[in-house]
Amino acid sequence: MPVYVQHEVLARINDVFNAEALWQAPGLSLFSRRPLLRDLLERAPREQRGRAATRCFSHVTLMLPQEEVDDDRHLTRGARVRDLAQSLAALHQKDFGDLLAGDEVRYQVVGADALGPGEVKVKFGHAVYLPAPGEEVLYKVSASRDSAIWQPVCAVYPDQRLTLVGQDAANATWAAPGWPFGDGGILLINDGPDAPIEVQVKPKDALECRFDAANDYYVIRNKGGAGPRLLLRIERAAAARPAAAIKPAAQPCARPPAVWKTRSNPENDMTAMPLAAPIPAPAPVVPENDATYAPVARHRITLAALALPRLSRYRDTGAQALEVGLGPTLAPGAPGKESLIRFAVDDADEVHAITADGRQRVAVPSRFAPLDGAAVQLHAAPAGMGERYAALLGLADGPSQPAAAGTRLVFGRGMPALAQLRVLDAPHFLRQQDGSAAASADRLGLSRNAFSWEATSEGLSIVRLSETQSLFHLDQDLRLVAPIDSATPDRPYVIPSGHHLVAGHYVLRFDA
Repeated sequence: MPVYVQHEVLARINDVFNAEALWQAPGLSLFSRRPLLRDLLERAPREQRGRAATRCFSHVTLMLPQEEVDDDRHLTRGARVRDLAQSLAALHQKDFGDLLAGDEVRYQVVGADALGPGEVKVKFGHAVYLPAPGEEVLYKVSASRDSAIWQPVCAVYPDQRLTLVGQDAANATWAAPGWPFGDGGILLINDGPDAPIEVQVKPKDALECRFDAANDYYVIRNKGGAGPRLLLRIERAAAARPAAAIKPAAQPCARPPAVWKTRSNPENDMTAMPLAAPIPAPAPVVPENDATYAPVARHRITLAALALPRLSRYRDTGAQALEVGLGPTLAPGAPGKESLIRFAVDDADEVHAITADGRQRVAVPSRFAPLDGAAVQLHAAPAGMGERYAALLGLADGPSQPAAAGTRLVFGRGMPALAQLRVLDAPHFLRQQDGSAAASADRLGLSRNAFSWEATSEGLSIVRLSETQSLFHLDQDLRLVAPIDSATPDRPYVIPSGHHLVAGHYVLRFDA
């Protein structure tokens, strides 16, 4: 593997801010002097013909002991650091001017905690680039191990042709957080703003790289696919995009507060409902079906997604965050250490992903792949539901249960029908501001008697039982068909097979 980053440590330097002491030792004896910066540049040219150098490197990073850099900043406002960079650039230009080929000499001086007194670390090479003042970023590079928590790696500038990402910043341009491969690296080749960036792994006999077009990132792993993986995302910076590609951010909508709605029945606990327009008269009570038979179940109800609420609507209830975990099979459950990935929405309506690597705010919509061959989709709330919901969390392995035809049952908080689909009906999903034990998360938006349902040959027959319960009909692609404002026993609302019904946190799909 070629050396893309030259890395050396100069030791026993009496004054690390003395440019002459770093550049070349006094005297003419080649055997007594220690190799210093000038010698390193001379021994490792950028280009050579035979044994003669024809071009030298012109961008150099120097790392000094952090304490020395801090003292300079405190005492002289960084004057010695600036003087050192300028003096070394002048020496470089003077001694190697005929080998620069018009390249601008640039020096960067920074601090490093790992260096001891009198030590200076030097970095230069094919993959070392220092941006010009005011040069805008062309690409932003980030890395992840689970596709949820992304950590910044580096920026790539328009004139920066080679960038090497690896285990540490000593032997690569930049270190990738969580690098699992030991030796080797990822080489980014930038041939200009009009050419797509090229990604290669080094060495090719040890690592392999695959571009995941569905998720727009590169997957790097050991040759043969065994062991851990690293995900690398390369995004074009906003300033480098065409103006037509830049979309203004959506303006947040003002949302009404929420209150606990009091029930006439004292045995019922309360449901948090946002303030709404005047409500119509209550629907008639559905009479109990006395028929007794055992039909063959040929229909199913599946929890296809969880509708994450905008908690700002329920701020008066004290709800601070709602969090749900997905286990190793991506089935929903209580958040905890056994969760492969968790999603949380807070009272500022921000959605966060949480994994073993940390917690990070995520955009909506987003797609995650915490495991190979397993994806999690975070959908944007459909148009017309955005004021109520922050996102829809798709469930690839949501619970499901049969729906017997000819039997009308009631769905709601505390009702036995479809109880196994109400996965948030427990206190540990909801956290309150005062730290007190929260009640079931279903109190936010789901009535005790929300609706009744019956599986029919035409679809799922819905009767709305609570005048304060919001219901929405979504199609097979989770697009809003209509809010269900009217669904009476005489004129029930029918959900076709493959479509979805949203009630509270639950997006239920009816399959015939």
